[in-house]
Amino acid sequence: MQQNYQQKTLGILGGGQLGRMVIQSAISYNIDIHILDPDPNAPCKTICQKFVNGSLNDFETVYAFGQACDVITIEIENVNTDALQKLADEGKEVFPQPHIIKMIQDKRLQKQFYKEKGIPTADFILTSNKEEVIRNANFLPAVNKLGREGYDGRGVQVMRTQGDLEKAFDAPGLLEKLIDFDKEIAVIVAKNKSGEITAFPAVECSFHPTANLVEFLFSPAQIAKDIEEKAKDIAVQVIEELGMVGILAVEMFVTKSGDILVNEIAPRPHNSGHHTIEANFTSQFEQHFRAVMDMPLGNPQTRCPAAMVNLLGEEGFSGDAYVEGLDEAMSQKGVYVHLYGKKITKPFRKMGHVTILDEDIDTLKKRAMEIKELIKVKA
Repeated sequence: MQQNYQQKTLGILGGGQLGRMVIQSAISYNIDIHILDPDPNAPCKTICQKFVNGSLNDFETVYAFGQACDVITIEIENVNTDALQKLADEGKEVFPQPHIIKMIQDKRLQKQFYKEKGIPTADFILTSNKEEVIRNANFLPAVNKLGREGYDGRGVQVMRTQGDLEKAFDAPGLLEKLIDFDKEIAVIVAKNKSGEITAFPAVECSFHPTANLVEFLFSPAQIAKDIEEKAKDIAVQVIEELGMVGILAVEMFVTKSGDILVNEIAPRPHNSGHHTIEANFTSQFEQHFRAVMDMPLGNPQTRCPAAMVNLLGEEGFSGDAYVEGLDEAMSQKGVYVHLYGKKITKPFRKMGHVTILDEDIDTLKKRAMEIKELIKVKA
């Protein structure tokens, strides 16, 4: 029997751009969404049914927020999982499940999970402090990652030679073998409470050379059909082994020998799925709320090849944001600009993204570069 979805209130921990785009999708279904965010001017503030300004890490704040919701989810991993667990124990539907969020919050636990479940990933060594990293100099070249609280390129150091060891993190983390990869790809999978699973086509990611953020994304990934199927199978394996309900982004390396290694996962909408708003039959944001509210999952297939360009705050500019080149971009066919409601810009802050649609992949790559040079977020 069909549920009355409109009678359920969805609460989201985090009111940034990911929550904003979930709300924009949910409006079509008359779903009430409540938001909790520490920023009194968060991007979601003016478009949700109820906005609560408060800490995502404070037990009482998260617990009180959840009391007014039927289903609770996240758009950021850095939340109080103890409060979410208490809400779940008391009958609230919390997806992804609190123990899964808690595990994913720690990259050390993530890597151990892959190893225990036979999920292919790069070799690694767990380290407790800087001294332990230095003692494992023979493991180089490697990537030193903080166990907790690293995001958007923060908490990651590439170490190729012994001279790099001085910048090692003096906190619990890991050393991960540096992979000589051919491509970085991502597959987004979703699973609802009824057990239905869907996988979006693999996309190819290109990272900013210094900010370590996704700068460009191309869909579909330019990989062989067997590699694509293998990547989807691995992503499905990860969400099934987790037993997770919700949406999961699985970032992977394709090695030069054709192997696929899982890098990291995110249990929420992800930068590698922004293009799906225009380019796929169902967007990742709609799929997210469909999954956590146990609605039928949408068709994730591609409607048209796409490129996505992240709009980052320009270096050397901080203050009231001004989007240069916007008029010229808007006049082009197949160009869709998404600004995230952030009034203040600063270097490398995610201020928006642009999706470009074109049937020809080579043309897409050329147009993505042109858009990157055209649109600048300054102050």
